[in-house]
Amino acid sequence: MGGVLAGLAAGRREELLDDLNYLNLGEIRAFCERHAIPYRIVAGAKVTRDTDRKPVILRRVRHFLTTGEVLGATRLAAEIVRPGGPPAELRESDRLYYRWYNKTYEPVTRLLAELTGGRFRDGALARVLVMEFWTAGEAPTFREFADAWVAADDEPRRLLSDEYAYLTDLQRGAAGPDWKLERRRRAERFLSTMDTLTG
Repeated sequence: MGGVLAGLAAGRREELLDDLNYLNLGEIRAFCERHAIPYRIVAGAKVTRDTDRKPVILRRVRHFLTTGEVLGATRLAAEIVRPGGPPAELRESDRLYYRWYNKTYEPVTRLLAELTGGRFRDGALARVLVMEFWTAGEAPTFREFADAWVAADDEPRRLLSDEYAYLTDLQRGAAGPDWKLERRRRAERFLSTMDTLTG
């Protein structure tokens, strides 16, 4: 194993990699900026203001910590990017292009509600799903996206991953009234160790 954690005992490495999950997005982005780890999404040739989801960024940070290598940014194909918002009238066969999924675009949410029998809700599940399509280089049709959303909504554990520390601890019964203090303690332990290891 190379990288920043190379000289640590296996148990200590695992502890630090788990502590990483407790960083909030501001702490993660500051760490990324310090080590030139990308977290903004690139669409076509342009770096956007949009950022990757926490699990994606943390996978990139883990790779850096364990190998010393900085992985590239998430890149979306130019073909799935359209300037401006969607048209006022949409059909189920129209494609959901990058940045068109936005709760302020009423035609989008209205059509998705129709295609899901009124079930559709804006939220993390929708954002995760649409980004999965986009990062695979695909702008799904509204029908494809609606069907994928219904299938994922029927599987509520789909979003749960260790990177979402609070949700994971909640499921384990470990998110007590002092959870915010524990989050801060673990984040500070990680950041303090990284300061020592990276100078």
